[in-house]
Formats: sequence, C-alpha cells, structure tokens
Amino acid sequence: MLETSARLLRLLSLLQAHREWSGADLAERLGVTPRTVRRDVDRLRELGYPVNASPGTGGGYQLGAGAELPPLLLDDDEAVAVAVGLRTAAGQGIEGIGETSVRALAKLEQVLPGRLQRRVSTLNAFTVPMLRTPQAQVDPAVLTELANACRDSERLRFEYRDHGGTATRRTVEPHRLVCTERRWYLVAWDLDRADWRTFRADRIEPKPPHGPRFPPREPPAADLAAYVSEGVSTAAYAAGATIRLHVPLAEAVQVVGPMDGVLEADGDSSSLLRTGAGTLEYLVIHLMMLGLEFEVVEPRELDDWIRSVRDRLSRALERSERSKR
Repeated sequence: MLETSARLLRLLSLLQAHREWSGADLAERLGVTPRTVRRDVDRLRELGYPVNASPGTGGGYQLGAGAELPPLLLDDDEAVAVAVGLRTAAGQGIEGIGETSVRALAKLEQVLPGRLQRRVSTLNAFTVPMLRTPQAQVDPAVLTELANACRDSERLRFEYRDHGGTATRRTVEPHRLVCTERRWYLVAWDLDRADWRTFRADRIEPKPPHGPRFPPREPPAADLAAYVSEGVSTAAYAAGATIRLHVPLAEAVQVVGPMDGVLEADGDSSSLLRTGAGTLEYLVIHLMMLGLEFEVVEPRELDDWIRSVRDRLSRALERSERSKR
C-alpha cells in the first residue's frame, strides 16, 4: 500500500509538471506497465483529480480543470517561489489580495519542511522590493500566526504597543484579520476588558504559548470592514463629524479610503461621510485635502473652524498679493 501511494503521488507530480504524457512515457518514468498506469489514473480520478485521456497513437493523459481544487504537489523550487510570492503580496497590503495571501501562506508554511522554510526566510531577508509599501510594515510571520489563531479559535497572548509606545499584555479571542491599503488590523474579544477591540497588527508582538481553544462568539458587526473603518477613522478620535459630500457614492469611494471615514449614499447625487480627527481644526484640513465639495451636517462648531480657516487663508492671500505689487 505504501508503494502504491508513493507511486500515485509521483504520477500526480508528473501530470502537474507536464502538459500531456503518453501512457508509455509514464510507465517508463514510474517503472511499471501501461496497465498499472491505467489503474493508477483511475485511482486519481476516484480521488477527485480530473485526468483526461485521449486515445490513439498521438493520445495520452492530461490533468484537466475540475469543479473543485484538489491538493497540489509542488517541488522544492515551486514551493519556495509560491511562499515568497505570497509573503510579498501579504506585506504590500493590497486590498482583496493581502488577506487571502495570508490565509494561503498560513496553510503552506504549516507543511513546508525546515530546509525550505530557511530558504524562504533567506530570500525575504535579503530582498528589497521596489514597490509601494504600506505605512506600517508587518512581519508576515506575525500575520500567519494571527491567522492561524483565528482559524483554530485559539486564545492569543501578545504584547501591544499603543500610539505612544506604551506596552501592555493582552489575552484575546481572535476573530478576523482585516486589511486596508496601508495597515492590518486584528478584530478580537479582549478577555480582560470583556469587549471587542481592534488592534493594529504592526503593534502586536505574539507571546506564545497560545490557547486553549474557545467557542467562537458572534462578531461585533456583520460588515467587519465597515466596523474597523469606523473604529480607526471616527471612534478613535476626539473630534467627530458627519459631512455631506456633493458627489455620488460611486465617485466618493474613489477618493475617500477606509482610513478616512465611513461612507454611505445620500440620494443619487451626494454622500454622507462620518469621519474624525484629533481636533476640529485638523478635521477642516482633512476635509480640504479630499478635494470634494462638501457641507457640514454636524457638529455646528465645525462651521466656526471653517470660517476661521477661510479668514486666515484670505488674509494670507491678501498679504501675498500686496507684496507682489
């Protein structure tokens, strides 16, 4: 049985590595008869691998696409290439790709032999990507550790640094990783605070051992991306506001990112933005940088700051014009 299983794996590797094989070539490579090759092909089909066979002198065996993704066999070089590619994608914070890359990387690194893990680590340590990178770099190893804890519903222990650099020890029940274009966040139930919390992944330093396992809780929101966006762009700041942008939602989302605030449609021609900043004055600057026409819904105190900034800019413009006469 062990010999048969090893031969099946070898046959699958050959089919994945070459577009098409003749029965005679496969028999020669495997050291068996063409009849044995046919039986082994039937076994692969029973396992869900769609092996197509074409008759005749020019025919042969070909691995086709199936309805489901069966396990893949990778040689050493292919496994290293895939792992490095996934680490690169995970580290760039590419929306829609980064989070998926972390899940795939967690699965791959779990089964990589030690010799290949060292090759992957060496390549990443001595390679400098000339790509746009997020503001806060996160070690992919930390991301995969967090992803594994989320997947396995395993309590996570880590040291967390706040924005001032103060470190605290946390024990949480991790739920999901959420990524934006610039940062990664962990949504987790904080056991000491008995509430949901959002943690920046670049400020997390895992402190194993982790565990035990826990029964998953109901998440804090159905839309975790919106939940994190509101937490990091509005709730985290002392000054918050609701702004009406005079552009449709489809146009607003091209300018306003998840870190800028939470958007919703306000009719066909305008959008509502809930956002925040350290002070109302900074909030005015933030709104001006968006480059969109807007009006303040609340708070009314923000109008006073807008007038103050307007008057200051007007005086600066007048002085500049006088100096040029």
